[in-house]
Amino acid sequence: MHAKKDNKKLRESFEQAANIYQQARPDYPEPLFDDVIHVTNLQPGDRLLEVGCATGKATLPLANRGFTMTCIELGAELAKIARQNLVGMDVTVINESFEGWQPEAESRFDLVFAATAWRWVDPQVKYNKAWQILRPGGHLAFWNADHVFPDDGDPFFREIQTVYYEIGEGELVDNNDWPRPGELLEQRDEIERSGLFEMVHVRHFDWERMYRADEYITLLETFSGHILMEEWKRHKLFNEIKVRLESRPEKSVRRHWGAVLHVARRKDR
Repeated sequence: MHAKKDNKKLRESFEQAANIYQQARPDYPEPLFDDVIHVTNLQPGDRLLEVGCATGKATLPLANRGFTMTCIELGAELAKIARQNLVGMDVTVINESFEGWQPEAESRFDLVFAATAWRWVDPQVKYNKAWQILRPGGHLAFWNADHVFPDDGDPFFREIQTVYYEIGEGELVDNNDWPRPGELLEQRDEIERSGLFEMVHVRHFDWERMYRADEYITLLETFSGHILMEEWKRHKLFNEIKVRLESRPEKSVRRHWGAVLHVARRKDR
């Protein structure tokens, strides 16, 4: 989290990247979706609610498996693109914050889930609201796509840190403790502290992608801290990235992604 920029601005910043988000952000591993379905025993036709669908990166793979889905998306442009990406699917996209959205009284869902969005929802609201809209025995699932650093990972990310410090954006890399695959923070305690859910499953996933310089810069343009960066800083950083990657024989960078899938079952009160 960028210490100098408030959470609301960061959360709303993704709207500015709506037109590049679907192409730039990585696809989640298929085994992750298989895991969600297996652990929660979902059946085709079951009702899913997605919190913060963005352009539908996680929505499409689940919609393709035959679920009826409602997606809540804060950004109007993101919601519009999600609808275009999900044409013909049994999916309704609602342009609203999860906190402000009011479901129909009789509405109950089999699964509430969030892909790289749960962290942005008000912690005072999210577990309570998820509990309220789930059927008895329903499940909550969430995960983030985060950067992980295997021991044999690309040295580029440590090398480029110097540029972040030069432009006064060191906190964008400073708060990273360089987690290896399998070492990302688990949120069991947060879930159990809510008193509303019991943990049933936690699993780490990791995968990698190669990016050419222009692809990597486009990816960075979908990250809130980079979206809100002053123009001169972004220009200097992106130019430096381009120069360094273009000078490599392979002209690309290898980035490792990690996700921790959390699945919890709704408790009866």
